Amino acid sequence: MSRAFVFPGQGAQTIGMGRALAEAYPAAKAVFDEVDDALDEKLSALIWNGEIAELTLTQNAQPALMATSIAALRALETEGLGLEHAAFVAGHSLGEYSALCAAGALDLSDTARLLRTRGRAMQEAVPVGVGAMAALLGMGFEAAMEVAAEAAQGEVCQAANDNDPAQVVVSGHKAAVERAVEIAKARGAKRAMLLPVSAPFHCALMQPAAAVMSEALAAVAIHAPKVPVVVNVRAEAVTEPDRIRALLVAQVTGSVRWRESVMWMEGAGVTEFWEIGAGKALSGMVKRIATGEVTTRAIGTPEDVAAAKG
Repeated sequence: MSRAFVFPGQGAQTIGMGRALAEAYPAAKAVFDEVDDALDEKLSALIWNGEIAELTLTQNAQPALMATSIAALRALETEGLGLEHAAFVAGHSLGEYSALCAAGALDLSDTARLLRTRGRAMQEAVPVGVGAMAALLGMGFEAAMEVAAEAAQGEVCQAANDNDPAQVVVSGHKAAVERAVEIAKARGAKRAMLLPVSAPFHCALMQPAAAVMSEALAAVAIHAPKVPVVVNVRAEAVTEPDRIRALLVAQVTGSVRWRESVMWMEGAGVTEFWEIGAGKALSGMVKRIATGEVTTRAIGTPEDVAAAKG
């Protein structure tokens, strides 16, 4: 039995996430306290008692989801189910930062500040209304890439997230993404729809944010992870700190190769995927991707931790 810890990305946020963990486990509460200190604000108050519209702002959602994931990991560690039980870690987009923090490659305070910077930079890279993202359902990655190429017409339109065999997200200029939706429908996509996001993530329009992150990451210590990190833009395990740094910059404009990442881990012998933090979106994707017998487990509450302890 080989296990991977996987960490969710943006969209999993809910008001109240992680609060029960913080109440049940001092080590989990310490995570939220440290993130609050690192950002010099009470992000935990927003997570537990705020408005969902404010929590969903990219600059808030990114550090908030990371904090919830690391709090869940600290609860698992308290019960003797920590990183020593994982062969690999991986995360979806911002979840890659959670994975790196979990593996000890990034310090928790640094991770919180990097994600606040990343969230702001991604939001500010493109004026509101200029970009868009759309989900193409019932269409594979190669077909979605062809749709994006045809829709571009001199603008940016890229396959941004290869989530699972039947869900690809395209990103770019709004008009190009709208064309992609119509082309995908005409080519037999089960569904194609614009997503309620505030910016066109993981495409060339994010280049200004990549430049900001290059500078921010250059100023932060990155250590060799305790377990290999399967990175989004390569869909393979990486352990070398300078390579991790470069790939985090590339990730801002590059595709999230989640389907291939899960396939890589399955090929490396992983049979259990534990989703650490908010929601169960990755667990669903894993089940749709895996070709063999794999199990998934979502861990976001004390009850989930107790069930994992068995």
